[in-house]
Amino acid sequence: MFDSFKTERSVSFLMLMLLAYGFSIAIRMIWVYQFSGEPSFYWNDHIMINTNDGYAYAEGARDMLAGFHQDNDLSYYGTALSSLTYLLAKVLPFSLETIILYMPAFMGSLLIVPVMLIARIIKQELAGFIAALLASITWSYYNRTMTGYYDTDMLTIVLPSLILWSLIFNIEEQKNRYLLLIPVLIIAYSWWYVQSYSLNLAMAFTVFFYTLLFDRKNLFNYKILIFMLIAMSYFPWTYKLVAAFALFLAFHLVEKANSRQIIFSLLAAVLLLILVTGGLDPVLAKLKAYVFREAIAGELMTNLQFYGVAQTVREAGQIPFEVFANRISGHPVTFLFSLIGYLLMAFRYRVMWLALPMLGLGFLALQGGLRFTVYAVPVMALGMGYLIVWSAGLFDRLIQTPRTLTSAKRLYIIGLSFAVLYPNIIHIINYRVPTVFNTSEVKVLDALGKIADREDYVMTWWDYGYPIRYYSDVKTLVDGGKHTGDVNYPVSLALSAPQKVSAAIARLNTEYAELAFEHNRSGSYIQMMMEDNGLTDPSDFLDALASDQIKIPAKTREVFYYLPFRMLDIYPTVKLFSSIDLSSGQQKQRDFLYSTSSYKDHGTHIDLGRGVVLNKQKSVIELGDQSIPVSTLLSTKYDEKGKLVVNTTVLNPLGKIYVIFMRDYNRFLVMDANYFASVYIQMFVLEKYDETLFEPVIVSPLAKVYRLKH
Repeated sequence: MFDSFKTERSVSFLMLMLLAYGFSIAIRMIWVYQFSGEPSFYWNDHIMINTNDGYAYAEGARDMLAGFHQDNDLSYYGTALSSLTYLLAKVLPFSLETIILYMPAFMGSLLIVPVMLIARIIKQELAGFIAALLASITWSYYNRTMTGYYDTDMLTIVLPSLILWSLIFNIEEQKNRYLLLIPVLIIAYSWWYVQSYSLNLAMAFTVFFYTLLFDRKNLFNYKILIFMLIAMSYFPWTYKLVAAFALFLAFHLVEKANSRQIIFSLLAAVLLLILVTGGLDPVLAKLKAYVFREAIAGELMTNLQFYGVAQTVREAGQIPFEVFANRISGHPVTFLFSLIGYLLMAFRYRVMWLALPMLGLGFLALQGGLRFTVYAVPVMALGMGYLIVWSAGLFDRLIQTPRTLTSAKRLYIIGLSFAVLYPNIIHIINYRVPTVFNTSEVKVLDALGKIADREDYVMTWWDYGYPIRYYSDVKTLVDGGKHTGDVNYPVSLALSAPQKVSAAIARLNTEYAELAFEHNRSGSYIQMMMEDNGLTDPSDFLDALASDQIKIPAKTREVFYYLPFRMLDIYPTVKLFSSIDLSSGQQKQRDFLYSTSSYKDHGTHIDLGRGVVLNKQKSVIELGDQSIPVSTLLSTKYDEKGKLVVNTTVLNPLGKIYVIFMRDYNRFLVMDANYFASVYIQMFVLEKYDETLFEPVIVSPLAKVYRLKH
C-alpha cells in the first residue's frame, strides 16, 4: 500500500487530502474574521477561547510551562491535551494564547485523514473527498472543533476514526506487519480521552461478530481482537505497548505462534484478563449516567442525598429528531440520504459494518443527549459521499456520448456536494459564539490574581471555576469537572443563603477542602462537618449554622467571593442545589425569582412578559389570576463617579414580593423574600454587605469580588 503513494493516483489522492484539510481550516477562520474587530473578545492582544472547559487544559499547560502547581489546586497538569499544548508551546514560535486558540482548527480538521483513508481502502477516493468536506464542517463536529473551542473534542473523533481505519485496513490487507497500528491507536485514544473504553469495547465486539458472520475461519481476524484487547486492558500504557510489540514480533518470527491453538489460547487469556479487571464497569457506569438517569439523581453520600447535576446539563437531555439530524448531517434530508448511502456502502463493502459502533453511539443522542451526535458524523458523511458518487454512476445508462457523460457527472457531483455542504456553511456563518468572558470581566480576574495568593480560594459557581483559575491563578471549590451534588451543595448554599450563613459555610467548605486533602479523607464535606460537630440531622446542622453553634476551623487562607452579572441568568439553578432536603432527597418548595429585560410600560402597569405584570396603581404583581402585594420597589443606577445609587420605596410592609429595576442593565427582577435576602442579590445587585463579615475588593458593573474577613 505504502509503495502505491508513488503513483500518479496516490499523488492526486494526497492533493485531494490537502485540499480537504485546507477547506476545513479555512471554514474555521470565519469565526476569527467575524470577531477580529471586536475589542471585548481580546486579552493581551489575542482573541480569547470560547469554551469554559478549555481553560482547565490551558491552566494545566500554563503550569507545565511554569514547572509547578499547588497541592490540591485541581490543575490539569500532565493531562493529555495540556501535555500536547505544552509540547507545542515549547517547539513553536507562538504564545500559549495563540496555540490554544488555533489548535482546535488544525487538530480537528485532521478528521479528513481517516475519512479519506477509509474510502481509499474500498477504492472510493472521490466519495471520500466529498465525505471529508462534509464531515469536517457538519454542525456538531464544527461546533466542537471550531477555532477557539480548545478542548479534547479536537481529537476525540479523529482517533476512533483512525482506529476504525486501522481495523478495516488490517481486515482487507490480512498482513501481520500492519497489526501494530491497532494497539498504538487504541492506546493513544485511551490516553487522550479517558472515557474511550466503551467505544473501544464496542469496536472489539463488532470485529468479533463480523468475523463470526463473514470470516469465522480466518485466524488473522482473531489476531486483530487479541491486539485490541491487549490495548484495552487495565495496565500502564508502557506495559501494553511492550506486550503488543512482543506479540507482534512473535507472529513474525515464531511460526508456531500463528497456530490456531496458540491464537485461541491468547484470545481467551486476554479476554479473561479484561473481565476480571472490571472490563464492563465503565460501560455500565456510562449507561447509568446518560440513559437511566432520574429527575433527582439522589447521589448518595453516606446517609445524605444531594441534587444530581446530570439533569441540568443540556448535553445529557433528549433532543428532537430535527436537531439530531441537523447536528449529524446539516439537514434532515441530507441525514436520510446519508443513512441510505451508508447502508448501500455497507452491503457493497461489508467491512463498512465495522463502523456500526460509531454510528450507534451517534444515534444514542436521541436518548442520551446531543453530545453523542458527533460520533456518527464521519460514518454518515461517508454514506453521503458514496451515495453521490454511486448515483452519478447511473448516468452511464442514460447518456451515451462520453464528453456529455463526463460533463453531466461532474455537474451532478459538484451540485449535490454543494447542496449538502451549503446548510452547514450557513450554520457556521450564523454560529457566532462569544468568548467565555469579555475583556472587562477578565480585567477583574487579572486584578484578583494580583491581590490573591495562589493558596487562596474563590467562592463562585462551577461554570466559572476553570477561567478563574487560569486568569487569577487561585483555587476553587467547584469547576466544570468537579460538580457532583455533594460538592455543589455547600457552594450553592454559600451563594444563595443570607450573609451570616453564607460566611460560615464558605469558611467551613474551604478549610474542609484542605483538611480532607491533607488527611486523605473521602466523602461529602457536609457529612464531615456534621460528624465533627456531633450532628446527625441535616436540619440541625443548618439551624446550627444560622445560630453560630458550629465549630468553625481556624482561618488558613483567604476566601474571595466572585459574583458576576452573568450569574443572574442561572441563579435559580445555582440555588436549586441547596434547596433540597438532605435526609430524603426531596426538593423543597422553590423560591420565586423572575428576571427580564423584555418589558413594556403601559403607564398604569408594566408588562414584564410571560404573564407577569407589575400593577403600579395597586402596587401588586399579577401572576395570572393571582395578585401578590409588593413589599418594596428598588431601583439601582451608577452615578458619574461609578458609585451604585439604590433608591428604595416601601409600598406594603406586609407584602411578599420585591421588585428591583437595574437601570444600567435594563433589567427587572421580581423575587420573594428568600431571594431578596440572598448573598448574590444583596452583594452584587444592591452592593449591600455585612461589614463585620465581608469587605469589597473589586467592584465593577460586570463582576464584584468580596473578601471574607473571618
